[in-house]
Amino acid sequence: MTKGPNAGTLEEPQVRAMFDRIAAVYDVMNSVMTAGLHHRWRRRAADLAAVQPGDEALDVATGTGDLAIELASRGARVVASDFSEEMLARARAKEPSITWEWANAQDLPYEANRFAAATVGFGARNFSDLPLGVSEMTRVVRPGGNVVILEITTPQKPPLSTFFSVWFDHVVPALGRLAGDSDAYTYLPNSVKRFPGPEGLAGVMAAAGLRDIRWILTAGGIIAIHVGTKA
Repeated sequence: MTKGPNAGTLEEPQVRAMFDRIAAVYDVMNSVMTAGLHHRWRRRAADLAAVQPGDEALDVATGTGDLAIELASRGARVVASDFSEEMLARARAKEPSITWEWANAQDLPYEANRFAAATVGFGARNFSDLPLGVSEMTRVVRPGGNVVILEITTPQKPPLSTFFSVWFDHVVPALGRLAGDSDAYTYLPNSVKRFPGPEGLAGVMAAAGLRDIRWILTAGGIIAIHVGTKA
């Protein structure tokens, strides 16, 4: 991997340190950057997980826990993991009934076939090995369970592609400077650019053993929500 944030890739310890640094402003920045719409997208991702009351669900790379909380609101017993202790501290303060645990999404400490669903919201593009992370999520889901990936994607056609470029290449880094961490919010748009498009991500999911893969594009094509079912 290249070393600098402008390349859109960082070594795993650097990514962990970055999220520890921005944990205090993470929720505010999400709301500013998405005009508050990220909550709606997480609700749609939770809907696609299709958990029932009493099911056990896993949210990986949970950050400050908003997607895990959406799953819990549907009656699921939720385990939520992240490798940033600072993020987890803020998640625990939001909803103590969820089991918040330190874990690396690419080496999950859970047995195979345990969960009714596994989700990740805006975290998959930070996996240093995306196929491995998706395979781990698939491994811990029981047959017939769903894996859901909510992520930013790059629109291909103007005028939205032009707006996307201006917003992520110029506005988001400027907001990051105001928040006191320009490197982190320069890394963000570059991590989106290197992440596979909807068809590419569907291919990764299929290779991990998921079937019936489909995705929803929303926010004019900026947000993709994929779901696949474990065979």
